Order: sequence, then C-alpha cells, then structure tokens
Amino acid sequence: MTGPSTTIRSTPVGYRRVLLRIGPVRMPLRLRSIFVGIAAVVALCVLGVIALGLGTYPVAPQDVVRTLFGGGDAMDRTVVIDWRLARAVAAITIGALLGIAGALFQTVTRNPLASPDILGLSNGAFTGMLLTLVFVSSGWPQLTAGALVGGLATALVIWLLAARGGVQGFRLIVVGIGVSAILASLNTWMLLQIELETAMFASAWGTGSLNGVTAGPLLGALLCALPFVVAAIVLVPSLRQLGLGDDMAAASGARPTVIRTLALLVGVVLVAAATTVAGPVAFVSLAAPQIARLVARTPQLSLVLSALFGGLLLLGADLVAQHVLPTPLPVGVVTVSVGGAYLVLMIILEIRRRA
Repeated sequence: MTGPSTTIRSTPVGYRRVLLRIGPVRMPLRLRSIFVGIAAVVALCVLGVIALGLGTYPVAPQDVVRTLFGGGDAMDRTVVIDWRLARAVAAITIGALLGIAGALFQTVTRNPLASPDILGLSNGAFTGMLLTLVFVSSGWPQLTAGALVGGLATALVIWLLAARGGVQGFRLIVVGIGVSAILASLNTWMLLQIELETAMFASAWGTGSLNGVTAGPLLGALLCALPFVVAAIVLVPSLRQLGLGDDMAAASGARPTVIRTLALLVGVVLVAAATTVAGPVAFVSLAAPQIARLVARTPQLSLVLSALFGGLLLLGADLVAQHVLPTPLPVGVVTVSVGGAYLVLMIILEIRRRA
C-alpha cells in the first residue's frame, strides 16, 4: 500500500488545487479552502484564549497558554481549567455540530434557507427534553434520550407531511416552519403548566445557553455525536453525486432517496446532541455553511469549513453575550439577533436571484 502523496495541478478555470492521494482515494482540495480552514483554526485558537482569559478574574493571554500546557499558578489553573474551559470547548464543539448539521440539510434540500432550527428540529428536541424533564427524570441520560426521540419524531412528521410527490426543498421548509410554530406553542404551554422552579430552568435553557455547562454532559454528548460525524464525512461523496441531479446520481449507482434519508438522520442526531448541552441555539446551523462557502468560494458546502465556522460563530456570540453587552445574556439571544438579520438578507438575495 502506497503512502499518502500530494500533487498540485492547475485547472482550466484558473485556480490551483491540491490532489491528496491515500491509496485508491483521491481528494481534490482547493488551496483557498485550505488557507481558509487554517485561518479559521487560528481564529478559533485566538478567540478561545480570549474567552478563557476574560471575566471577573482576568487572566493574561500568555498565562492562559501557559496554564493550558500545564503551567500557571493554582488560581489560574482553577479559573481557566475548572471554571472556563468547559464553556469554551462547548461553544466550539456545539457550534461545529450545528454547522455540520446545517450543511447536510442545505445540501440535501439544495436550499440555503434550510436548517434544523428553521425546520423545527431544535424545537422538537426541546419538546422531547421538556416532556422527559416533566414526566420522567432530570438526569442527563434521560434528557439526552428525550431530546433525540423528540428530534427524530419531529423529523419523521415533517418528512411524512412534505414527502407527497417527492421531497422538495421549498416544501420541506414550509412544512418545517409550520411544525416549528406548533412545537413552540406546545413548549410555551408546558412551561406554563409546570412548577415555577422547573419552568425557570427550562426557559433559560430553552433560549440557548452555555451557562452551567460541565465536562460530564458535554463529553457524553460529543461521544454520542462522534459516530454520526464520521457518518457525515462518509456520506460526502454520495452527497456530491446528488448535486448532479437524481437521474445522474442514480445512473452512477447512487440511491438518492436512501442518501437523503441517511443525511437527514445524521443531521437530526447531531442537532439533538447539541441541544442536550446548550439548548436550541438558533441560526448557527443556518448561517455557518453559507458563510464558509462564500469565504472559501467553493461550489459545494464543505463539512469541515462549516464545522469551523459554526464553532467561530457560537464562540464569538458567547463572547459578545458575556462581555460586550451591558448585561450578560444567554448566547441564544445573540445568535437570534444576528441570525434574524442574516435570514432577512438571504431572503432578499434569493428574491433578487429568482427575479
């Protein structure tokens, strides 16, 4: 078996790409995408150091780096490692999961406005967690299972309502918005029926929040999501075949319906895993894939870049929510505000494109 090799070729359209060969597998990667990915990683590291240093007890960036590598005094280690690290890691990883889920949904539906939160899957996961919290238990494993069941049930309902005559992106979005509105009303009604203390906890969590994130639930959610992240990467070649159209994809041996179902299933699980940690954080999965595509100028949505930009968006929004606004707010409030403006812009651009 030959080892990995890399060659650089010039293409007729004027850009250079890297062709990475690992045995029989060939992966064309645009140099611009590589540079954008490296820049995104650097930006994540910088924002992460800033997030770990800001607070009532400030820690200088060099002390943050020293502490992460095992140095620093006892107080710095307590603040950086014990108090702040889980929140920063949660922002990056949960944002990455949402970015991947958004890229899957937008690729399958071929619509930049399709995302799990627009389609109501985040509300569905929240409904499942609320029902589990009220009627079953407040333990993390039970809440995780409830979120997963709620997300899957919501996806099934949307699929059945939108699948008549073949699933289409626009129909899926319209049905998802309707189901999301119904679930939001149901969630509000349940919050009004339960005890005040439980309702306050659920309401704060339901806005999308990283407050109180601990390493245990975060690690559990990431372990649950990891196999599905791998599955999403495995699905990339098949999703690119779908970009050629169903007829061409079927002629090349692909099964479009099976691929769409698997991709949506993976996206639902990733959203449910993210929801168990941070609640239904809105608009990250909508904006991250498109911003990554625009910055990297790629014809298709990249799962890796979508994950990196999802982490950047959520970590940046959390920094704004904690340290920029006059009063600290849940991160979901910031993402909704920014995402609402982004959604209006996307709708305007879509209308102009169709005109």
